[in-house]
Amino acid sequence: MENKIDSTYLTSFDSYLDKKYGLVGSIERDLYEEESKAFRIAEMLKEERRLAKLSQEELAKKTGTKKSLIARLERGKNDLSMSMINLLFEAGFGKAFNL
Repeated sequence: MENKIDSTYLTSFDSYLDKKYGLVGSIERDLYEEESKAFRIAEMLKEERRLAKLSQEELAKKTGTKKSLIARLERGKNDLSMSMINLLFEAGFGKAFNL
């Protein structure tokens, strides 16, 4: 017996985002994209820190920042500049940042 999926209700993720947040370039969609990017970067930072077996405090010392900043960044609660991202990954983990 062959399993078939009824594609009547399937939609692409982009179509879903268009419906939920509006088209690319709209205020709501831009906000979603910005928050999504911050979340992904925060998750990458946490994972790299875990793989490096560093505490937030140890990472802060290696990068010349404060533990509270690392904690905010890992929660996605702070705007990150590319220079800060590069500093964290290069000085903290010895590798380049790639999103």
